[in-house]
Amino acid sequence: MHNTVPLRSQYSVSIRELSLSFGAVKVLENLNIDIHDGEFLVLLGSSGCGKSTLLNCIAGLLEPTEGQIFIKDKNVTWEEPKDRGIGMVFQSYALYPQMTVEKNLSFGLRVAGVPKDEIDRRLTRAAGILQIEPLMKRKPAELSGGQRQRVAIGRALVRDVDVFLFDEPLSNLDAKLRSELRVEIKRLHQSLKNTMIYVTHDQIEALTLADRIAIMKSGVIQQLDDPVTIYNRPKNRFVAGFIGSPSMNFMQGVLAEEGGRFLFQTNGVSFSLEGYQASETLMPGRAVILGARPEHIKVDGDIVGGEVHEAIVDIEEPMGADNLLWLKHAGHTMSVRIGGARRYAPGSKVRLAFDMTMASLFDATTEERI
Repeated sequence: MHNTVPLRSQYSVSIRELSLSFGAVKVLENLNIDIHDGEFLVLLGSSGCGKSTLLNCIAGLLEPTEGQIFIKDKNVTWEEPKDRGIGMVFQSYALYPQMTVEKNLSFGLRVAGVPKDEIDRRLTRAAGILQIEPLMKRKPAELSGGQRQRVAIGRALVRDVDVFLFDEPLSNLDAKLRSELRVEIKRLHQSLKNTMIYVTHDQIEALTLADRIAIMKSGVIQQLDDPVTIYNRPKNRFVAGFIGSPSMNFMQGVLAEEGGRFLFQTNGVSFSLEGYQASETLMPGRAVILGARPEHIKVDGDIVGGEVHEAIVDIEEPMGADNLLWLKHAGHTMSVRIGGARRYAPGSKVRLAFDMTMASLFDATTEERI
């Protein structure tokens, strides 16, 4: 028989020892997540990592091989989707083309036998929140992509549920519209204060929307933390490289100790690790990877103290508010973010310094943070 695990009531959704296999292929492996009431959790990862599969398990569209799912302290692992108290928004809008927006929004409620005055109340509320009142008499063919996605969100909204599930809802939209609707979804969460679980492969969406991010790889959660922690203190090299655009700079080397201070050595060049907050004891001779984000490498006039090195400008990428410089130093190519008004010609020399308080060190074998 299935055993239920007693839970503390502040959790809106709890996932316990969840695994899912298709034959010999493991898609999800021993996942444990507690999602607080009113939290916005983003499942982030590249295609095939298992994030949509996990969402479909929570929704009841897939049955896990092992483990349990609780929503509001109720074991829903074997419940039908309609009985789970969830509203789901998919990548495709899935609107009925022959129905008006009003009919699309109310269809599920009418089928469920909700009284007409209650349907009207929920429609008025959803239309007001999503600002789609002028669209209620139109059919989907008369709407833009952004308007259709608003209607799709509205259809979940009228269900008046505790938990909303979003499966890459903005990926079909152009960049400008994605940015606008991202703000709308954030505003929606702030006003409703419902629990939201949101799947995306877009790290900008994840960083801007989430209270916490679960970064997934091959069906396993690599790190579950708030966006600032994930960005500044990634748990392993995969997380460090996945989050951030452009990606974190990585250099292979070894640890050394000289005069009581630790150094990172690579290709005959040494960098002082003064200021780095290690999570374990550093050992000389250990093969490591040093990671530094483009904005944490200072160039010329931005340098304030610390150890200074010389590098050669390879390529300059103007990006409006800031520029990216690609520099060659110690046999490595690294990207550095500088102000948009500063220009450098390829081949010119620059001085650089690493902000070691913001750097990351990873074991070269396990790739876990040190």
